[in-house]
Amino acid sequence: MAKKLDKIIVIDVEATCWNSAPPVGMTNDIIEFGICLLDVHSGEISDNRGILVIPERSEISEFCTELTTITPEMIRREGISYKEACAIIRKEYDGQSRAWASFGAYDLKHIQRQCSELGVGYPLGPSHINVKTLFALKNKLGHEKGMDGALQHLQIKLEGTHHRGVDDARNIAKILRTLL
Repeated sequence: MAKKLDKIIVIDVEATCWNSAPPVGMTNDIIEFGICLLDVHSGEISDNRGILVIPERSEISEFCTELTTITPEMIRREGISYKEACAIIRKEYDGQSRAWASFGAYDLKHIQRQCSELGVGYPLGPSHINVKTLFALKNKLGHEKGMDGALQHLQIKLEGTHHRGVDDARNIAKILRTLL
C-alpha cells in the first residue's frame, strides 16, 4: 500500500518499436520514462521530466523516431542506463512509497517485465492507478478511449508531442486531476 498519499507519480513510458515485428534478436526496451507528480490537494503538476534510457537489447528504428521524436543521437547525448533511471524514480520521486498512475496497463506491465528480465529492482510501489479505465468508468463510456480521445472528451488541449513520455505524463496528469 502507498504510504504517502499527498502526491501521485504519473508515468508514461516510450519503448523501442518497429512498423512490423521486431528484428531478430531485439526486444522492446524502454527509452524514456516520462514522469511528473500530481499534488492531490492543490492539483499542481510538478517535477515533469523525461528520463532518456539507453536501450540494452534493441536499437531505435526510424519508425520509432518518427513516432516519439527520440533519436539515437539524443540517447547517446542524454541517455542513462535502465538501472539508473529506476534509481531516480525510487529516490527522487519516492517511487516505492507513493501511489502511481499510467494511462492503461501497458506501462505497468512493461516496467515489471523489463525489471524482471534485466534483474533490476522494481522502482514503484504496488498502488497503481489505471487512468484509462478510471476515465471510462467515471464517464460511463462502456469502452476505453485513448489518451488523446480522453483529452478531447474533457476539452483539454493536448500539450507537447503525443508519444513523447515527458509530454504524455503531463497530459495524463491533467486527466487524472480532472477525475479527482
